Amino acid sequence: MSERPQNDDPDPTPDPTDAFEEMVEAETQRDPDLAVIEAGSRTLRAQAGPPQGDQVPARPADPEVDRALRAVEEELGGRWGETKLDPSIERIAALLDILGSPQRAYPSIHITGTNGKTSTARMIEALLGGFELRTGRYTSPHVQSVTERISLDGSPISAERFIETYRDIAPYVEMVDGQQEYRLSFFEVLTAMAFAAFADAPVDVAVVEVGMGGTWDATNVIDGDVAVITPISLDHTDRLGETPEQIAGEKSGIIKKDATVVLAQQPVDAASVMLKRAVEVDATVAREGMEFGVLSREVAVGGQMLTLRGLGGEYPEVFLPLHGAHQAHNAAVALAAVEAFFGVGAGHASTLDIDTIRSGFASVSSPGRMEVVRRSPTVVLDAAHNPGGARAAAEAVTEAFDFSRLIGVVGASEGKDVRGVLEAFEPIFAEVVVTRNSSQRAMDPDELAAIAVEIFGAERVQVEPRLDDALEAAITLAEEEGEFAGAGVLVTGSVITVGEARLLLGRN
Repeated sequence: MSERPQNDDPDPTPDPTDAFEEMVEAETQRDPDLAVIEAGSRTLRAQAGPPQGDQVPARPADPEVDRALRAVEEELGGRWGETKLDPSIERIAALLDILGSPQRAYPSIHITGTNGKTSTARMIEALLGGFELRTGRYTSPHVQSVTERISLDGSPISAERFIETYRDIAPYVEMVDGQQEYRLSFFEVLTAMAFAAFADAPVDVAVVEVGMGGTWDATNVIDGDVAVITPISLDHTDRLGETPEQIAGEKSGIIKKDATVVLAQQPVDAASVMLKRAVEVDATVAREGMEFGVLSREVAVGGQMLTLRGLGGEYPEVFLPLHGAHQAHNAAVALAAVEAFFGVGAGHASTLDIDTIRSGFASVSSPGRMEVVRRSPTVVLDAAHNPGGARAAAEAVTEAFDFSRLIGVVGASEGKDVRGVLEAFEPIFAEVVVTRNSSQRAMDPDELAAIAVEIFGAERVQVEPRLDDALEAAITLAEEEGEFAGAGVLVTGSVITVGEARLLLGRN
């Protein structure tokens, strides 16, 4: 049943400056991967209730630090964005060589896949931290602030440390730029920053998520002791391949000699490619559904209660404060990865300390993934941006919330399979409000609406070009059933859309 506390909506307080227009204008001049709204909108009745749960970084309070961070963001934004790729790791390898190969100063767990990478990385990080290991985590893209991508001990590095790390490597970046045919990209520089920050900390283990693919990804300069491959489906088909088998070939490039490979459930043709790669490099394989998996799961208040089978045995009564069957499977993968890191299943078959495992999972959060950010009506954010992610989100929201009526807010990026995403949500959305975020890659809302009308019918589709207006419209539609009717809103379609909505709805 949907959770409905007392209605404590504040009175509207109009903002005469109309900050949204200013922010959109400013964002169009920046790299799309840094395009995140950094303040509130004009007026949103959606701003209700105090922030709860995991907080991603807000802008620095110190004006000098904020200016310095913006300068770094602008310098990074002047490079190739993450959507422009050159199939080579020569540039990042050259930079890291000059920096003294910081990525070899600690063992790593390397994660690829189509969906679930960031949530799985956060779970692995939490479990390792429970065993008193100092962790570094590198994930992408970010929800609100670029500093989220580099974390130490479970928290994003400070703006000051982010700036300092960039300044430390900047002279070497320029040196490599001058030696290569193409300058280092935004993602390559950020990857080098992460590896340098981890070495400087220093960390006991790094949890590294690929940016895209595997073989040619900038992170693939590491030799992960454990290679994790989350579920593969069709996404980035213009760069990675048009079939799961082709995509698996690219992603299996992270499997290195003598590593342990932790495979989530995969399409048969994709799994065959990965298993062949593992045999070629003499890697050990652990497969979900065979060597590990989810034995049982029950919906619980605020998440779900799991019994997991790991490489060393069973782990009963594990509470995971995340919604959806897909997160339970992510948890099984994360547990197996941590067991493999500690040698469970190879040198011995005993389980890890159950209390530490329970505590680690109970501390997990994943902003922008089935995240409740408002009550009465309940507003949920989920960054699903491909059909596989959308199907998982639709199943999760149906299972976890007893909404009498659900309104969707969808803002997608160009080049995505938006038809597949909308088709996945059609059975659960009573109506859908299509919109756009501030990114230069955002899909035109009229084009998105044309596809939505084909799927939902014109009477169920509303167009609001501005995200703040879209949120306002969706909340109004949800409130039409009355204060205690149990309607809700799901904001989805893009990580950027979710990040901007998170800020507009009063988080940070």
